[in-house]
Amino acid sequence: MSAQHAETPGPGALPLRNIGDIRAALRSGHGFPGDRESFEADLQRALETSSETDLNAVAAVIVDYRGRIRLYQDPDFDVAIQEGTDLTALLKREAPGR
Repeated sequence: MSAQHAETPGPGALPLRNIGDIRAALRSGHGFPGDRESFEADLQRALETSSETDLNAVAAVIVDYRGRIRLYQDPDFDVAIQEGTDLTALLKREAPGR
C-alpha cells in the first residue's frame, strides 16, 4: 500500500478540511475566476455518478479544488505566471520565420 500525499497548508493558509470550508473560501474570492460555479457543477456530477460505496470521484473534486485554492493563495504563483508569460513572448519573438 502506498502512502497518500497529504497537503500541508502553509502559515496563514485557509482551513480546507471539508466541503463547507471549500465553499466558504470560494465565496470569499479565493480560487480562480469561475471556480465557485465550476466546483458546484463538478461536485454535482461526481455525486450523480458515484455509488453509495464509492465516493472516489467526489473526493477527487474536493482535493482538486482544495489544491486550486491553495495554489491561488501562493504568493509566488503570480510571479511564476509572469515568468511563463515573459518566456513565451520571448520565444515567439525569436521564432524562425517571424
